[in-house]
Amino acid sequence: MAKAFASQGDTREKSVSFTEIGAGVWAFTAEGDPNSGVIIGDDSVMVVEAQATPRLANRVIEKVREVTDKPISHVVLTHYHAVRVLGASAFGATQVLMSDSARAMVEERGQEDWDSEFQRFPRLFEGHESIPGLTWPTTTFSKSMTVYLGKRRIELMHLGRAHTAGDIVIQVPDQNVMFTGDIVEYHSACYCGDGHFGDWGQTLDAIKAFEVDAIAPGRGDALIGPTMVNKAIEATRDFVRSTYQPAARVAAKGGTLKDAWDAVRAVCDPKFAHFAIYEHCLPFNVARAYDEARGIDTPRIWTAERDLAMWDALQN
Repeated sequence: MAKAFASQGDTREKSVSFTEIGAGVWAFTAEGDPNSGVIIGDDSVMVVEAQATPRLANRVIEKVREVTDKPISHVVLTHYHAVRVLGASAFGATQVLMSDSARAMVEERGQEDWDSEFQRFPRLFEGHESIPGLTWPTTTFSKSMTVYLGKRRIELMHLGRAHTAGDIVIQVPDQNVMFTGDIVEYHSACYCGDGHFGDWGQTLDAIKAFEVDAIAPGRGDALIGPTMVNKAIEATRDFVRSTYQPAARVAAKGGTLKDAWDAVRAVCDPKFAHFAIYEHCLPFNVARAYDEARGIDTPRIWTAERDLAMWDALQN
């Protein structure tokens, strides 16, 4: 029997932190599990990232209710992945926002991603029976969009491809803070299975150029202060580069996926093996890096069947 994915054995519930990163702007974090964000406006609230199920979304709602009784009017989704979007129905928001590209990916591969992630990471889908179906946005945009919660202005921007082709960031200018989704991580492995290695560094540069005072990353602790922000951006850059370059060297020599796996582990294990979800992400990261190095620009769709076939190939 093939060895199970590392995440399938991850059954420990994570401790939640709710950190104010600016006046009325909060980061919901959980020891390397997917983060969410909360932005309190004059009359209503915007939530960033919906969690994987309505049950998990209710943990975010509980934290919101500790700090405000204003209704949740907007849910913003930084990309299409199931662990980020399938809890959206719990919030009862009238507006669900994502980029045009992210919506296209829901249509193209949303169900396959749900099926794949469900078997990869069962703990994150506790209460999955309450998911009403795929999450579809009510509003999308191409490059940028401004939302006002009363007088509070919020900027939604697609700065480039990185974790997926449709990633967006959310900036709150009056507090100079940003939610980056999985473009930036902190002490957590980047999941690169649907990523674009060649573009990721430029997108990090675009984020860095804003010189924000705080970031809520996709996973890991809230980053408060320019020192922590820059440290996380550069650590993310190093992770992405350290994953891609060994795989690209193997591909250039005509090596196999297993050769790429060994080469990436040799570089990344000493630096990143202690990061959250590292072992979970690694096979998918290597497979995508190997594909991109061989000229496959659009990530292949992950299915539960493809997951297992890839994992079997790496174990033999």
